[in-house]
Amino acid sequence: MASGLFAILDDIAALMDDVALTTKVATRKTAGILGDDLAVNAEKATGFLAERELPILWAITKGSLVNKLIIVPIALALNAFFPVAITFILVVGGCYLAYEGAEKIIEFFFKAKEEKPDTVPARQPDDATGDYEKSKVKSAITTDFILSVEIVIIALGTVAKENTLIQILTVSVVALLATVGVYGIVALIVRMDDAGYQLIKRSNRKGFLAKLGQVLVGSLPILIRILNVVGTLALLLVAGGIFVHNIHFLHALFPALPATVKEFGLGLVVGLVIAGIIALFKTLRRFSKTAVF
Repeated sequence: MASGLFAILDDIAALMDDVALTTKVATRKTAGILGDDLAVNAEKATGFLAERELPILWAITKGSLVNKLIIVPIALALNAFFPVAITFILVVGGCYLAYEGAEKIIEFFFKAKEEKPDTVPARQPDDATGDYEKSKVKSAITTDFILSVEIVIIALGTVAKENTLIQILTVSVVALLATVGVYGIVALIVRMDDAGYQLIKRSNRKGFLAKLGQVLVGSLPILIRILNVVGTLALLLVAGGIFVHNIHFLHALFPALPATVKEFGLGLVVGLVIAGIIALFKTLRRFSKTAVF
């Protein structure tokens, strides 16, 4: 009886060792996409009132966990029974990411022209603020879904030759680490200024802690602006990477170009084309509503 129990424990320990090894490999493979995920979600989790930052981040985190619960079993099932569908899903998701990245670039240039420096924005009513928060949370969860698909597929690809149990455990652990790690770091970023204010307050505005607090407070706006740019570039790079790695024609296109330049260019071009089509559709729809027959 005791020998049987030890044998079971030994099998479990061996399984955990295998999962730890495959998880390490999968995490290394997904490091780039995890960095993109961090940049994109840090950008999307900012721009709120200080007291609303953590509740909104928690709402996005819960949405991310739900995304993983949906994606992991579907990805495992498709990989086993209909692997072609995974490529199709990745390309569709890449189109969405490319569109979102291109839309941010378009908005930046148009807003830069339209903004008036002397204009003071009116205070938004509470219901408008609530709608804004819901919109941002929904957008963040949608983007997280697309990036999560990429993370899960890459992790699954690293254990494709392993048995089903190791595949399930490895992909599940990577998915959980992605959510906890990314949103844990995002939480630290968005609360930098509060930590800085606390250091300044407790040090009576004197000494090393006060200077450290001032650095944290002053660095946050700069970091947010950097993350805005990095997040946009990440969307286009991830999208372009999906196209290059899953469409043979694009993979063979411009072989002399560096991979990063090629992926960014493809992501931007596809995003601009989709943004143009959507803008045209909206214009035609608006015209059809106002036209008098």
